[in-house]
Amino acid sequence: MTVLTGDQIAPERPAPAAPRRRRAGGGGGGLGRYLVVRAVLIIPTVFILVTLVFFLMRVVGNPITASVGDRLTEAQLAERLAAAGYDRPIIVQYVEYLGQIVRLDFGTTATDNRQISDIIVTYGAATLELVIYALIVALVIGIPLGMLAAYLRDRWPDAVLRILAIFAYATPVFFAGLLLKLTFSVWLGWLPLSGRADTRIAIALGRIENPTGIYILDALRLGNSTITLNVLSHAVLPALTLGLLTAGIFLRLVRTNVIGTLGSEYVDAARSRGVSELRLVRKHALKPALIPIITVMGLQIAMLLGGSVLTETTFGWRGLGFQLQQYLSARDFVAVQGIVAVLAVIVAVTNFLVDVIAALIDPRVRY
Repeated sequence: MTVLTGDQIAPERPAPAAPRRRRAGGGGGGLGRYLVVRAVLIIPTVFILVTLVFFLMRVVGNPITASVGDRLTEAQLAERLAAAGYDRPIIVQYVEYLGQIVRLDFGTTATDNRQISDIIVTYGAATLELVIYALIVALVIGIPLGMLAAYLRDRWPDAVLRILAIFAYATPVFFAGLLLKLTFSVWLGWLPLSGRADTRIAIALGRIENPTGIYILDALRLGNSTITLNVLSHAVLPALTLGLLTAGIFLRLVRTNVIGTLGSEYVDAARSRGVSELRLVRKHALKPALIPIITVMGLQIAMLLGGSVLTETTFGWRGLGFQLQQYLSARDFVAVQGIVAVLAVIVAVTNFLVDVIAALIDPRVRY
Protein backbone atom coordinates (compact mmCIF):
# COMPACT_ATOMS: atom_id res chain seq x y z
CA MET A 1 0.00 0.00 0.00
CA THR A 2 1.48 3.25 -1.10
CA VAL A 3 1.30 6.12 1.31
CA LEU A 4 1.25 9.61 -0.16
CA THR A 5 3.01 12.30 1.74
CA GLY A 6 1.54 15.78 2.24
CA ASP A 7 3.76 17.17 -0.48
CA GLN A 8 2.45 14.65 -2.94
CA ILE A 9 -1.20 15.41 -2.31
CA ALA A 10 -2.35 18.06 -4.76
CA PRO A 11 -4.49 20.65 -3.03
CA GLU A 12 -8.03 20.96 -4.25
CA ARG A 13 -8.39 24.25 -6.08
CA PRO A 14 -11.73 25.99 -6.63
CA ALA A 15 -12.97 26.22 -10.18
CA PRO A 16 -12.25 29.59 -11.76
CA ALA A 17 -15.15 31.97 -11.48
CA ALA A 18 -16.98 32.78 -14.65
CA PRO A 19 -16.19 36.26 -15.91
CA ARG A 20 -18.77 38.85 -15.00
CA ARG A 21 -20.93 40.02 -17.79
CA ARG A 22 -21.29 43.69 -18.30
CA ARG A 23 -24.76 45.07 -17.86
CA ALA A 24 -26.34 45.80 -21.17
CA GLY A 25 -26.23 49.47 -21.91
CA GLY A 26 -23.76 50.30 -19.11
CA GLY A 27 -23.93 53.80 -17.71
CA GLY A 28 -25.48 55.17 -20.86
CA GLY A 29 -28.48 52.88 -20.40
CA GLY A 30 -28.92 54.20 -16.86
CA LEU A 31 -28.81 57.76 -18.10
CA GLY A 32 -31.23 56.95 -20.91
CA ARG A 33 -33.73 55.35 -18.54
CA TYR A 34 -33.41 58.30 -16.16
CA LEU A 35 -34.13 60.83 -18.90
CA VAL A 36 -37.07 58.81 -20.22
CA VAL A 37 -38.59 58.61 -16.74
CA ARG A 38 -38.13 62.34 -16.20
CA ALA A 39 -39.70 63.11 -19.57
CA VAL A 40 -42.70 60.88 -18.86
CA LEU A 41 -43.20 62.53 -15.46
CA ILE A 42 -43.91 65.84 -17.25
CA ILE A 43 -47.33 64.50 -18.27
CA PRO A 44 -48.75 63.74 -14.78
CA THR A 45 -47.19 66.93 -13.39
CA VAL A 46 -48.92 69.13 -15.95
CA PHE A 47 -52.11 67.08 -15.62
CA ILE A 48 -52.28 67.58 -11.84
CA LEU A 49 -51.56 71.31 -12.05
CA VAL A 50 -54.08 71.90 -14.84
CA THR A 51 -56.72 69.88 -12.97
CA LEU A 52 -56.20 71.84 -9.75
CA VAL A 53 -56.42 75.16 -11.56
CA PHE A 54 -59.55 74.11 -13.48
CA PHE A 55 -61.54 73.11 -10.40
CA LEU A 56 -60.24 75.90 -8.16
CA MET A 57 -61.31 78.48 -10.75
CA ARG A 58 -64.85 77.09 -10.58
CA VAL A 59 -65.20 77.16 -6.82
CA VAL A 60 -66.60 80.70 -7.12
CA GLY A 61 -68.86 79.86 -10.06
CA ASN A 62 -68.48 79.90 -13.83
CA PRO A 63 -65.95 82.34 -15.35
CA ILE A 64 -68.50 84.24 -17.48
CA THR A 65 -70.71 85.13 -14.53
CA ALA A 66 -67.67 86.05 -12.41
CA SER A 67 -66.12 88.35 -15.03
CA VAL A 68 -68.98 90.06 -16.93
CA GLY A 69 -72.15 88.77 -15.26
CA ASP A 70 -72.94 92.12 -13.63
CA ARG A 71 -72.93 93.88 -17.03
CA LEU A 72 -75.31 91.50 -18.83
CA THR A 73 -79.01 90.82 -18.66
CA GLU A 74 -80.20 87.37 -17.70
CA ALA A 75 -80.95 86.51 -21.33
CA GLN A 76 -77.55 87.73 -22.51
CA LEU A 77 -75.82 85.86 -19.68
CA ALA A 78 -77.64 82.64 -20.51
CA GLU A 79 -76.68 83.05 -24.17
CA ARG A 80 -73.02 83.59 -23.29
CA LEU A 81 -73.01 80.59 -20.96
CA ALA A 82 -74.53 78.34 -23.63
CA ALA A 83 -72.08 79.60 -26.29
CA ALA A 84 -69.10 78.94 -24.00
CA GLY A 85 -70.45 75.56 -22.86
CA TYR A 86 -70.67 76.48 -19.17
CA ASP A 87 -74.27 75.29 -18.92
CA ARG A 88 -73.11 71.67 -19.27
CA PRO A 89 -71.97 69.35 -16.44
CA ILE A 90 -68.58 70.26 -15.02
CA ILE A 91 -67.10 66.85 -15.87
CA VAL A 92 -67.97 67.40 -19.54
CA GLN A 93 -66.33 70.84 -19.40
CA TYR A 94 -63.27 69.32 -17.77
CA VAL A 95 -62.84 66.63 -20.42
CA GLU A 96 -63.25 69.21 -23.20
CA TYR A 97 -60.71 71.49 -21.51
CA LEU A 98 -58.17 68.66 -21.34
CA GLY A 99 -58.73 68.10 -25.05
CA GLN A 100 -58.00 71.77 -25.68
CA ILE A 101 -54.81 71.60 -23.64
CA VAL A 102 -53.62 68.61 -25.68
CA ARG A 103 -54.16 70.72 -28.83
CA LEU A 104 -52.28 73.62 -27.13
CA ASP A 105 -55.49 75.67 -27.16
CA PHE A 106 -55.58 77.47 -23.82
CA GLY A 107 -58.85 79.29 -24.44
CA THR A 108 -60.07 82.85 -25.00
CA THR A 109 -60.32 85.57 -22.36
CA ALA A 110 -63.79 86.58 -21.23
CA THR A 111 -63.14 90.30 -20.75
CA ASP A 112 -61.34 91.30 -23.96
CA ASN A 113 -61.90 88.20 -26.16
CA ARG A 114 -58.21 87.52 -26.78
CA GLN A 115 -56.55 84.17 -27.38
CA ILE A 116 -54.40 83.08 -24.44
CA SER A 117 -51.70 82.05 -26.90
CA ASP A 118 -51.57 85.64 -28.23
CA ILE A 119 -51.18 86.96 -24.68
CA ILE A 120 -48.33 84.52 -24.04
CA VAL A 121 -46.55 85.60 -27.23
CA THR A 122 -47.11 89.32 -26.57
CA TYR A 123 -46.10 89.46 -22.91
CA GLY A 124 -44.05 86.31 -22.40
CA ALA A 125 -40.83 87.88 -23.68
CA ALA A 126 -40.97 90.57 -20.97
CA THR A 127 -41.31 87.96 -18.22
CA LEU A 128 -38.53 85.85 -19.74
CA GLU A 129 -36.25 88.89 -19.79
CA LEU A 130 -37.01 89.67 -16.14
CA VAL A 131 -36.41 86.07 -15.03
CA ILE A 132 -33.04 86.01 -16.84
CA TYR A 133 -32.03 89.28 -15.17
CA ALA A 134 -33.07 87.89 -11.77
CA LEU A 135 -31.11 84.67 -12.30
CA ILE A 136 -28.01 86.66 -13.21
CA VAL A 137 -28.38 88.73 -10.04
CA ALA A 138 -28.90 85.59 -7.94
CA LEU A 139 -25.83 83.86 -9.36
CA VAL A 140 -23.57 86.94 -9.23
CA ILE A 141 -24.51 87.68 -5.61
CA GLY A 142 -25.25 84.23 -4.18
CA ILE A 143 -22.27 82.22 -5.40
CA PRO A 144 -19.39 84.60 -4.47
CA LEU A 145 -20.94 85.45 -1.09
CA GLY A 146 -21.52 81.75 -0.43
CA MET A 147 -17.85 81.05 -1.15
CA LEU A 148 -16.83 83.93 1.11
CA ALA A 149 -19.05 82.64 3.92
CA ALA A 150 -17.49 79.18 3.58
CA TYR A 151 -13.96 80.62 3.55
CA LEU A 152 -14.69 82.70 6.69
CA ARG A 153 -16.87 80.04 8.32
CA ASP A 154 -17.70 80.45 12.01
CA ARG A 155 -16.42 84.04 12.00
CA TRP A 156 -18.52 87.17 12.27
CA PRO A 157 -18.66 87.87 8.47
CA ASP A 158 -20.05 84.35 8.00
CA ALA A 159 -22.77 85.01 10.60
CA VAL A 160 -23.66 88.35 8.98
CA LEU A 161 -23.91 86.80 5.52
CA ARG A 162 -26.13 83.98 6.78
CA ILE A 163 -28.47 86.47 8.46
CA LEU A 164 -28.62 88.56 5.27
CA ALA A 165 -29.43 85.42 3.28
CA ILE A 166 -32.35 84.65 5.59
CA PHE A 167 -33.63 88.22 5.26
CA ALA A 168 -33.31 88.10 1.46
CA TYR A 169 -35.28 84.86 1.28
CA ALA A 170 -37.91 85.77 3.87
CA THR A 171 -38.68 89.35 2.77
CA PRO A 172 -41.86 89.54 0.65
CA VAL A 173 -41.10 90.45 -2.95
CA PHE A 174 -43.48 93.39 -3.09
CA PHE A 175 -42.08 94.83 0.17
CA ALA A 176 -38.50 94.58 -1.09
CA GLY A 177 -39.57 96.23 -4.34
CA LEU A 178 -41.25 99.12 -2.53
CA LEU A 179 -38.16 99.66 -0.35
CA LEU A 180 -35.87 99.71 -3.38
CA LYS A 181 -38.17 102.11 -5.23
CA LEU A 182 -38.39 104.40 -2.23
CA THR A 183 -34.60 104.42 -1.74
CA PHE A 184 -33.18 104.54 -5.27
CA SER A 185 -36.00 106.21 -7.20
CA VAL A 186 -37.75 108.57 -4.78
CA TRP A 187 -35.03 109.57 -2.31
CA LEU A 188 -31.87 109.30 -4.41
CA GLY A 189 -33.38 109.66 -7.88
CA TRP A 190 -30.78 107.34 -9.40
CA LEU A 191 -33.05 104.86 -11.18
CA PRO A 192 -36.42 104.96 -12.96
CA LEU A 193 -39.54 104.37 -10.90
CA SER A 194 -41.35 101.90 -13.16
CA GLY A 195 -41.72 100.51 -16.68
CA ARG A 196 -39.37 98.66 -18.97
CA ALA A 197 -38.11 101.81 -20.76
CA ASP A 198 -39.04 105.42 -21.33
CA THR A 199 -42.17 105.85 -23.47
CA ARG A 200 -40.38 107.19 -26.54
CA ILE A 201 -37.79 104.42 -26.36
CA ALA A 202 -40.47 101.75 -25.95
CA ILE A 203 -42.18 103.09 -29.08
CA ALA A 204 -38.88 103.04 -30.98
CA LEU A 205 -38.18 99.46 -29.89
CA GLY A 206 -41.65 98.41 -31.01
CA ARG A 207 -41.11 99.83 -34.49
CA ILE A 208 -37.99 97.88 -35.40
CA GLU A 209 -38.31 95.05 -37.88
CA ASN A 210 -39.29 91.71 -36.27
CA PRO A 211 -38.89 92.79 -32.63
CA THR A 212 -38.12 90.02 -30.17
CA GLY A 213 -39.99 91.66 -27.30
CA ILE A 214 -36.84 91.34 -25.17
CA TYR A 215 -35.89 94.98 -24.90
CA ILE A 216 -32.18 94.51 -24.26
CA LEU A 217 -31.79 92.41 -27.44
CA ASP A 218 -33.78 94.89 -29.50
CA ALA A 219 -31.77 97.78 -28.05
CA LEU A 220 -28.50 96.04 -28.95
CA ARG A 221 -29.81 95.49 -32.48
CA LEU A 222 -30.34 99.23 -32.82
CA GLY A 223 -26.76 99.86 -31.71
CA ASN A 224 -27.73 102.94 -29.72
CA SER A 225 -25.93 103.17 -26.37
CA THR A 226 -28.47 105.67 -24.98
CA ILE A 227 -31.36 103.27 -25.61
CA THR A 228 -29.39 100.33 -24.19
CA LEU A 229 -28.51 102.21 -21.00
CA ASN A 230 -32.11 103.33 -20.60
CA VAL A 231 -33.37 99.75 -20.89
CA LEU A 232 -30.76 98.48 -18.41
CA SER A 233 -31.49 101.26 -15.91
CA HIS A 234 -35.18 100.28 -15.89
CA ALA A 235 -34.23 96.63 -15.30
CA VAL A 236 -31.96 97.16 -12.28
CA LEU A 237 -34.58 97.47 -9.52
CA PRO A 238 -36.95 94.71 -10.75
CA ALA A 239 -33.99 92.36 -11.25
CA LEU A 240 -32.65 93.10 -7.76
CA THR A 241 -36.08 92.67 -6.20
CA LEU A 242 -36.67 89.27 -7.76
CA GLY A 243 -33.03 88.12 -7.80
CA LEU A 244 -32.33 88.72 -4.10
CA LEU A 245 -35.00 86.17 -3.24
CA THR A 246 -33.03 83.41 -4.99
CA ALA A 247 -29.61 84.84 -4.09
CA GLY A 248 -30.26 84.09 -0.42
CA ILE A 249 -30.98 80.43 -1.26
CA PHE A 250 -27.87 80.13 -3.44
CA LEU A 251 -25.68 81.74 -0.76
CA ARG A 252 -26.64 79.24 1.92
CA LEU A 253 -26.53 76.30 -0.50
CA VAL A 254 -23.04 77.16 -1.79
CA ARG A 255 -21.75 77.78 1.72
CA THR A 256 -23.01 74.43 3.01
CA ASN A 257 -21.66 72.44 0.08
CA VAL A 258 -18.28 74.19 -0.04
CA ILE A 259 -17.77 73.51 3.68
CA GLY A 260 -18.72 69.88 3.13
CA THR A 261 -16.33 69.56 0.19
CA LEU A 262 -13.49 71.18 2.14
CA GLY A 263 -13.67 68.23 4.56
CA SER A 264 -13.26 65.58 1.86
CA GLU A 265 -10.12 63.44 1.50
CA TYR A 266 -8.84 64.86 -1.78
CA VAL A 267 -9.05 68.39 -0.36
CA ASP A 268 -7.13 67.23 2.72
CA ALA A 269 -4.49 65.78 0.40
CA ALA A 270 -4.22 69.09 -1.45
CA ARG A 271 -4.04 70.95 1.85
CA SER A 272 -1.19 68.70 2.99
CA ARG A 273 0.76 69.69 -0.13
CA GLY A 274 0.63 73.31 1.01
CA VAL A 275 -2.25 74.59 -1.15
CA SER A 276 -3.72 77.74 0.37
CA GLU A 277 -7.23 77.70 1.81
CA LEU A 278 -8.43 80.33 -0.64
CA ARG A 279 -7.20 78.30 -3.59
CA LEU A 280 -8.85 75.20 -2.15
CA VAL A 281 -12.17 77.05 -2.07
CA ARG A 282 -11.83 78.44 -5.60
CA LYS A 283 -10.27 75.49 -7.41
CA HIS A 284 -11.26 72.36 -5.52
CA ALA A 285 -14.48 72.99 -3.60
CA LEU A 286 -16.46 75.32 -5.89
CA LYS A 287 -17.29 72.98 -8.78
CA PRO A 288 -18.78 70.19 -6.62
CA ALA A 289 -20.71 72.85 -4.71
CA LEU A 290 -22.32 74.14 -7.92
CA ILE A 291 -23.97 70.79 -8.73
CA PRO A 292 -26.73 71.28 -6.11
CA ILE A 293 -27.27 74.78 -7.52
CA ILE A 294 -28.05 73.25 -10.91
CA THR A 295 -30.35 70.62 -9.43
CA VAL A 296 -32.49 73.19 -7.60
CA MET A 297 -32.50 75.61 -10.52
CA GLY A 298 -35.79 74.22 -11.80
CA LEU A 299 -37.49 74.91 -8.48
CA GLN A 300 -36.08 78.42 -8.47
CA ILE A 301 -37.46 79.04 -11.97
CA ALA A 302 -40.92 78.21 -10.63
CA MET A 303 -40.33 80.53 -7.68
CA LEU A 304 -39.15 83.33 -9.96
CA LEU A 305 -42.21 82.96 -12.20
CA GLY A 306 -44.41 83.17 -9.12
CA GLY A 307 -42.50 86.16 -7.79
CA SER A 308 -42.66 87.89 -11.16
CA VAL A 309 -46.40 88.51 -10.64
CA LEU A 310 -45.72 90.78 -7.66
CA THR A 311 -42.51 92.22 -9.10
CA GLU A 312 -44.09 93.16 -12.43
CA THR A 313 -47.09 94.68 -10.65
CA THR A 314 -44.85 96.70 -8.31
CA PHE A 315 -42.70 98.12 -11.12
CA GLY A 316 -45.27 98.30 -13.93
CA TRP A 317 -43.25 95.73 -15.88
CA ARG A 318 -45.78 94.67 -18.51
CA GLY A 319 -45.20 90.94 -18.66
CA LEU A 320 -47.26 87.83 -18.00
CA GLY A 321 -47.29 88.48 -14.26
CA PHE A 322 -48.63 92.00 -14.78
CA GLN A 323 -51.34 90.73 -17.13
CA LEU A 324 -52.23 87.92 -14.74
CA GLN A 325 -52.82 90.44 -11.98
CA GLN A 326 -55.00 92.53 -14.31
CA TYR A 327 -57.15 89.54 -15.20
CA LEU A 328 -57.42 88.56 -11.54
CA SER A 329 -58.69 92.05 -10.74
CA ALA A 330 -61.22 91.76 -13.58
CA ARG A 331 -62.24 88.29 -12.31
CA ASP A 332 -61.49 86.87 -15.74
CA PHE A 333 -60.87 83.32 -14.59
CA VAL A 334 -60.64 81.98 -18.14
CA ALA A 335 -57.56 84.12 -18.71
CA VAL A 336 -56.12 83.23 -15.30
CA GLN A 337 -56.71 79.53 -15.94
CA GLY A 338 -55.05 79.68 -19.36
CA ILE A 339 -52.00 81.68 -18.25
CA VAL A 340 -51.42 79.47 -15.19
CA ALA A 341 -51.73 76.35 -17.36
CA VAL A 342 -49.07 77.70 -19.73
CA LEU A 343 -46.80 78.57 -16.81
CA ALA A 344 -47.26 75.04 -15.45
CA VAL A 345 -46.09 73.60 -18.78
CA ILE A 346 -43.09 75.96 -18.80
CA VAL A 347 -42.11 74.99 -15.24
CA ALA A 348 -42.43 71.25 -15.96
CA VAL A 349 -40.32 71.47 -19.13
CA THR A 350 -37.74 73.67 -17.37
CA ASN A 351 -37.43 71.14 -14.55
CA PHE A 352 -36.86 68.40 -17.10
CA LEU A 353 -34.10 70.36 -18.86
CA VAL A 354 -32.44 71.11 -15.51
CA ASP A 355 -32.57 67.40 -14.62
CA VAL A 356 -30.92 66.57 -17.96
CA ILE A 357 -28.11 69.07 -17.34
CA ALA A 358 -27.61 67.81 -13.78
CA ALA A 359 -27.47 64.18 -14.95
CA LEU A 360 -24.89 65.02 -17.61
CA ILE A 361 -22.70 66.90 -15.14
CA ASP A 362 -22.99 64.54 -12.17
CA PRO A 363 -23.17 60.78 -12.95
CA ARG A 364 -24.56 60.14 -9.47
CA VAL A 365 -27.86 61.78 -10.42
CA ARG A 366 -29.90 58.70 -11.35
CA TYR A 367 -32.97 56.82 -10.27
